[in-house]
Amino acid sequence: MISDILSALFLLAGSGFMLIASIGMVRFPDFYIRNSASTKAVVLGVMLILLGVGIYYNEILIFLEIFAILFFIFLISPLSAHIVSRAAVISGVSFWEKTNLTDLNDYVEQNSLLNPPEHHEAEEDGKPAGKE
Repeated sequence: MISDILSALFLLAGSGFMLIASIGMVRFPDFYIRNSASTKAVVLGVMLILLGVGIYYNEILIFLEIFAILFFIFLISPLSAHIVSRAAVISGVSFWEKTNLTDLNDYVEQNSLLNPPEHHEAEEDGKPAGKE
């Protein structure tokens, strides 16, 4: 009885975080803030939902599977959000006008992120430059 109530509370809390993430995806002004909202709130929502499922079934093997799933979600989610955001910066996706970009501009200047090195033209004999 208590495990059912606790499981339902975890499921409701996880669903609430997923709802908040979906509202954030619609309401936030730019891609980068939406990406942040979806990453953080969805991971927390999935964690709570899976813990609710684990409490409901109350078996050690299910808990092991849930912890393995959560480990990979915690490992992959921030990494994928970073890769997608970096690709958006390189592609020139615009920021919200109220976003403070001083740190990003310093980073871009130091790493020449938006200006990749130019490729060398082929030499006159048809071989690429630098190749023997």
